[in-house]
Amino acid sequence: MDKKNTSENKNGTIFPPVVAVLGHVDHGKTTLLDRIRKTDVASREHGGITQKIGASQIEVQHEDTLRKITFIDTPGHQAFYNMRGRGVAAADVGLLVVSSVDGVMPQTVESIKLLKESKIPFIVVLTKIDDPKKLPEKAKQQLIKEGIELEGYGGDVPVIEVSAKNGTNITKLLDLILLVYDLKRDANFYPFTANGPFMGIVIESSLDKRSGPRATVVIKNGKLNLRDEVFSKDIRGKVRSLTTDKGNSNTATVGDAVEIMGFEKVPSVGSIVVNTPKPAEELHYKQEAGKTQSPFEQEDNHMLSIVLCADTEGSLEAIKNSIPEGVNVVLEKTGDMEVSDVLYAKSTEAIILGFNVKVKPDVSILAKTEKVLVKNYSVIYEMLDEINDFVQGKLDSLKEEIYGIAKILASFPYEKTKVCGVKVSEGRIARGDKVRLIRNDEVIGESKINSVRQGKEQVSKIEAGEEGGVILAPFLDFTIGDMIISHS
Repeated sequence: MDKKNTSENKNGTIFPPVVAVLGHVDHGKTTLLDRIRKTDVASREHGGITQKIGASQIEVQHEDTLRKITFIDTPGHQAFYNMRGRGVAAADVGLLVVSSVDGVMPQTVESIKLLKESKIPFIVVLTKIDDPKKLPEKAKQQLIKEGIELEGYGGDVPVIEVSAKNGTNITKLLDLILLVYDLKRDANFYPFTANGPFMGIVIESSLDKRSGPRATVVIKNGKLNLRDEVFSKDIRGKVRSLTTDKGNSNTATVGDAVEIMGFEKVPSVGSIVVNTPKPAEELHYKQEAGKTQSPFEQEDNHMLSIVLCADTEGSLEAIKNSIPEGVNVVLEKTGDMEVSDVLYAKSTEAIILGFNVKVKPDVSILAKTEKVLVKNYSVIYEMLDEINDFVQGKLDSLKEEIYGIAKILASFPYEKTKVCGVKVSEGRIARGDKVRLIRNDEVIGESKINSVRQGKEQVSKIEAGEEGGVILAPFLDFTIGDMIISHS
């Protein structure tokens, strides 16, 4: 049967639904999105290259018509409460992802609250139904106790069981998304128009050292073209490029997600972008009400001062809004830690915390010299847990001491592993130490020193200026020239 790439029906233009995926960490949101992307007709037929812009759009066959769906890659931890809230505001349909093995968890409850507040239609997606330990009925009963009125149990919230691992019911899920969207669209729930004034919502933003400010925007009204002027609060821009997850584009309209380059400064996540300098309120768009002031803006008596470095504006804002009272952010930035950050932290008696950023060896060395605590995290709730522990008086939980720095000069096979031939440039490295493997200023991984040798002798440690061999467990795929940082 021939495909119809239709964009019109009796009610006018059919825009792609924008879908926000919410749920507890490790319940399969990322795996589900990866499986969904494999159903993309355009990618299968044309071999498109997917780019990371914070959102993705797929094409699927639905009732003999080629339709598009846009997915917002919303993060999963409670620290992203505000960002996810904006994600839902930018979305037309929500997916509440719940593991059929684990059932309702803390972030599930939080996600339910967000979805109810947003008043958008949503679908419950029970994942991992291929797992022998699955208990889908138990998960459904837990959801009902949380106030979700499921279909089949006297309610109207659709529920579907899927397996991202083997693809079970993925196509049915996509059909269900479009069905839910179309029912609401036919009831005039979505007041979209491609001919009205342009308006979009920033779902991700960052500062790129080479290309400048970048912002991923979900378009809610009108059209956006190259060279259009845009405004976000007091930030002005001129669109230099429009990038979708598939590549560059010249135009975008309702339901599309595009990365925009051309802003003078980085717009904040959740802010509205328009093509007129008039206040966004004049567009009669309901933005999420009443963002509360950050705790560090309210508190004068601070127990802890921090310099905060994050990979993106979205991460930065989410962390700030989750920091407990008594913590003062003296400097916030996107991008890698720099020597200047250490000096500023020293002058303000602050510590430096990073999220998904690079910590260069010279930054670590200076921080050790100046006795400035530096920690970097890849999991945001670990950072927040340690900050909370500090505020509660558990000082030791935040301390990280650098014991030594060594450079890998050689590699030797040993039984089923490899020995790192190293020279210690500073401090000492010892058996039992935690170590961080650094390559070209990037963290490759964390491990532990399992064995230390000098020649054929087993020793407990190697001091500065000495050479020796160390075995890491678990093994990290090191190369000659890598650095090992031993820490507490």
